Amino acid sequence: MVVALFLYLLALVCWLGGMVFFSALFAPLVFKVLPLTEAGKLQAALFPRYYLLGYLCGAVALILAIFLCATRVPRMWWAVAAFLLIVALALTVYAGAVVRPQVDQIRGVTEEANPDPTRRAEFDRLHRLSVMLNGGVMLLDLAALFASAAALAWHG
Repeated sequence: MVVALFLYLLALVCWLGGMVFFSALFAPLVFKVLPLTEAGKLQAALFPRYYLLGYLCGAVALILAIFLCATRVPRMWWAVAAFLLIVALALTVYAGAVVRPQVDQIRGVTEEANPDPTRRAEFDRLHRLSVMLNGGVMLLDLAALFASAAALAWHG
Protein backbone atom coordinates (compact mmCIF):
# COMPACT_ATOMS: atom_id res chain seq x y z
CA MET A 1 0.00 0.00 0.00
CA VAL A 2 2.81 2.42 0.86
CA VAL A 3 4.54 1.66 -2.46
CA ALA A 4 1.35 2.38 -4.41
CA LEU A 5 0.83 5.67 -2.57
CA PHE A 6 4.47 6.65 -3.09
CA LEU A 7 4.35 5.87 -6.83
CA TYR A 8 1.04 7.73 -7.17
CA LEU A 9 2.41 10.86 -5.53
CA LEU A 10 5.68 10.59 -7.45
CA ALA A 11 3.86 10.35 -10.79
CA LEU A 12 1.58 13.26 -9.93
CA VAL A 13 4.34 15.59 -8.74
CA CYS A 14 6.62 14.67 -11.66
CA TRP A 15 3.82 15.48 -14.10
CA LEU A 16 2.96 18.75 -12.38
CA GLY A 17 6.59 19.69 -11.73
CA GLY A 18 7.54 19.04 -15.35
CA MET A 19 4.74 21.29 -16.55
CA VAL A 20 5.62 24.08 -14.11
CA PHE A 21 9.32 23.89 -14.99
CA PHE A 22 8.69 23.88 -18.73
CA SER A 23 5.97 26.56 -18.75
CA ALA A 24 7.18 28.95 -16.09
CA LEU A 25 10.95 28.62 -16.32
CA PHE A 26 12.25 26.91 -19.45
CA ALA A 27 10.02 28.31 -22.21
CA PRO A 28 10.28 31.98 -21.20
CA LEU A 29 14.06 31.68 -20.81
CA VAL A 30 14.49 29.96 -24.20
CA PHE A 31 12.57 32.72 -25.95
CA LYS A 32 14.58 35.35 -24.08
CA VAL A 33 18.01 33.88 -24.83
CA LEU A 34 17.61 32.40 -28.32
CA PRO A 35 16.43 34.01 -31.54
CA LEU A 36 12.72 33.40 -32.14
CA THR A 37 13.27 30.83 -34.90
CA GLU A 38 15.78 28.79 -32.88
CA ALA A 39 13.67 28.98 -29.71
CA GLY A 40 10.66 27.70 -31.65
CA LYS A 41 12.68 24.83 -33.12
CA LEU A 42 14.00 23.85 -29.69
CA GLN A 43 10.55 23.86 -28.16
CA ALA A 44 9.12 21.90 -31.07
CA ALA A 45 11.84 19.28 -30.56
CA LEU A 46 11.07 19.05 -26.83
CA PHE A 47 7.28 18.84 -27.08
CA PRO A 48 7.09 15.13 -27.94
CA ARG A 49 9.02 14.31 -24.74
CA TYR A 50 7.02 16.85 -22.76
CA TYR A 51 3.76 15.19 -23.77
CA LEU A 52 5.21 11.71 -23.29
CA LEU A 53 5.99 12.66 -19.68
CA GLY A 54 2.36 13.76 -19.29
CA TYR A 55 1.00 10.56 -20.85
CA LEU A 56 3.15 8.28 -18.71
CA CYS A 57 2.86 10.14 -15.41
CA GLY A 58 -0.84 10.80 -16.01
CA ALA A 59 -1.58 7.15 -16.75
CA VAL A 60 0.38 5.91 -13.73
CA ALA A 61 -1.26 8.47 -11.43
CA LEU A 62 -4.73 7.67 -12.76
CA ILE A 63 -4.34 3.90 -12.43
CA LEU A 64 -3.02 4.25 -8.90
CA ALA A 65 -5.72 6.77 -7.95
CA ILE A 66 -8.32 4.21 -9.02
CA PHE A 67 -6.48 1.55 -7.03
CA LEU A 68 -6.35 3.81 -3.97
CA CYS A 69 -10.04 4.61 -4.39
CA ALA A 70 -10.80 0.89 -4.30
CA THR A 71 -8.56 0.08 -1.35
CA ARG A 72 -8.43 3.11 0.96
CA VAL A 73 -10.80 5.34 2.82
CA PRO A 74 -12.09 7.93 2.40
CA ARG A 75 -13.03 6.72 -1.05
CA MET A 76 -14.72 10.00 -1.96
CA TRP A 77 -11.44 11.95 -2.00
CA TRP A 78 -9.64 9.28 -4.04
CA ALA A 79 -12.60 9.21 -6.45
CA VAL A 80 -12.38 12.98 -6.83
CA ALA A 81 -8.64 12.72 -7.52
CA ALA A 82 -9.24 9.95 -10.08
CA PHE A 83 -11.93 11.98 -11.85
CA LEU A 84 -9.70 15.06 -12.00
CA LEU A 85 -6.87 12.94 -13.38
CA ILE A 86 -9.14 11.44 -16.06
CA VAL A 87 -9.96 14.93 -17.29
CA ALA A 88 -6.32 16.10 -17.02
CA LEU A 89 -5.05 13.08 -18.95
CA ALA A 90 -7.73 13.52 -21.62
CA LEU A 91 -6.75 17.18 -22.06
CA THR A 92 -3.08 16.20 -22.24
CA VAL A 93 -3.76 13.59 -24.91
CA TYR A 94 -5.85 16.09 -26.88
CA ALA A 95 -3.15 18.76 -26.62
CA GLY A 96 -0.35 16.39 -27.57
CA ALA A 97 -2.04 14.22 -30.18
CA VAL A 98 -4.40 16.71 -31.82
CA VAL A 99 -3.30 20.31 -31.18
CA ARG A 100 0.49 19.86 -31.28
CA PRO A 101 0.55 18.23 -34.75
CA GLN A 102 -1.62 21.08 -36.07
CA VAL A 103 0.80 23.62 -34.61
CA ASP A 104 3.75 21.74 -36.09
CA GLN A 105 2.14 21.88 -39.56
CA ILE A 106 1.99 25.66 -39.57
CA ARG A 107 4.90 26.50 -37.23
CA GLY A 108 6.92 27.86 -40.18
CA VAL A 109 4.58 30.83 -40.36
CA THR A 110 6.42 32.34 -37.39
CA GLU A 111 9.66 32.36 -39.43
CA GLU A 112 8.25 34.06 -42.53
CA ALA A 113 9.05 37.71 -43.19
CA ASN A 114 5.53 38.42 -44.48
CA PRO A 115 3.37 35.61 -43.13
CA ASP A 116 -0.06 34.90 -44.52
CA PRO A 117 -2.43 36.60 -42.04
CA THR A 118 -4.83 33.66 -42.06
CA ARG A 119 -2.08 31.14 -41.29
CA ARG A 120 -0.60 33.44 -38.63
CA ALA A 121 -4.03 33.84 -36.99
CA GLU A 122 -4.47 30.04 -37.02
CA PHE A 123 -1.06 29.55 -35.42
CA ASP A 124 -1.88 32.12 -32.74
CA ARG A 125 -5.27 30.47 -32.09
CA LEU A 126 -3.70 27.03 -31.72
CA HIS A 127 -0.96 28.40 -29.50
CA ARG A 128 -3.53 30.05 -27.21
CA LEU A 129 -5.50 26.79 -27.11
CA SER A 130 -2.36 24.88 -26.21
CA VAL A 131 -1.54 27.33 -23.41
CA MET A 132 -5.11 27.10 -22.06
CA LEU A 133 -5.06 23.30 -22.14
CA ASN A 134 -1.69 23.24 -20.39
CA GLY A 135 -2.94 25.64 -17.72
CA GLY A 136 -6.08 23.59 -17.27
CA VAL A 137 -4.08 20.41 -16.79
CA MET A 138 -1.89 22.13 -14.19
CA LEU A 139 -4.97 23.30 -12.27
CA LEU A 140 -6.55 19.83 -12.46
CA ASP A 141 -3.32 18.23 -11.24
CA LEU A 142 -3.14 20.70 -8.36
CA ALA A 143 -6.75 19.92 -7.47
CA ALA A 144 -6.00 16.17 -7.61
CA LEU A 145 -3.01 16.74 -5.34
CA PHE A 146 -5.24 18.66 -2.93
CA ALA A 147 -7.84 15.85 -2.97
CA SER A 148 -5.05 13.38 -2.24
CA ALA A 149 -3.83 15.48 0.67
CA ALA A 150 -7.40 15.67 1.98
CA ALA A 151 -7.71 11.90 1.76
CA LEU A 152 -4.44 11.40 3.59
CA ALA A 153 -5.30 14.00 6.25
CA TRP A 154 -8.75 12.49 6.82
CA HIS A 155 -7.35 9.00 7.07
CA GLY A 156 -4.77 10.19 9.55
